[in-house]
Amino acid sequence: MAQPSRPQRKMSRTGESLYLVLGLEKGASQDDIKKAYRKLALKYHPDKNPENPDAAEKFKEINNANATLNDDNKRKIYDEYGSMGLYVAEQFGEDSVKYYFLMSKWWCKALVICCGLLTCCCCCCCCCFCFGRCKHLDEDDSYKYVDPEDLEAQIRAEEEGGGPKRTQPTLSAVFTTDGKQAQS
Repeated sequence: MAQPSRPQRKMSRTGESLYLVLGLEKGASQDDIKKAYRKLALKYHPDKNPENPDAAEKFKEINNANATLNDDNKRKIYDEYGSMGLYVAEQFGEDSVKYYFLMSKWWCKALVICCGLLTCCCCCCCCCFCFGRCKHLDEDDSYKYVDPEDLEAQIRAEEEGGGPKRTQPTLSAVFTTDGKQAQS
């Protein structure tokens, strides 16, 4: 019992089918593709048709169709997802194509929206900031200023010997960028 063939996906981004460019039916063998390519390449080669500018464009289409249909991975993607699948593979990689189309389905989008609504959260980053786990240091700029007296004491201790003595700077005075003490 023959299975009904799946309908052709309507996700093409460009022109006519690669099989039609070569004058073949979908599912043609590699030998059929090679024969059709050779025949059409000889017919539309720009060197044999110097006065016909359309021949060069047709020759490019034929070469593109042959390159895609002779590569097993690209042909599989093209047969399943059309030229849109080839475009996605070019942009995101061949392994990402099926996930891209899976995420494009209406039920997947609805699932993501429902999960977002049920959990009251749109993304993990939002959770960190909403619940206070991550805080910005923008409010407290005191860590940017160092008391010059502490630095001088550290330099004197190093010069006197005994190795570098590390002291923790204090925040006894806050200085501005021009070296003046800030008013508090």
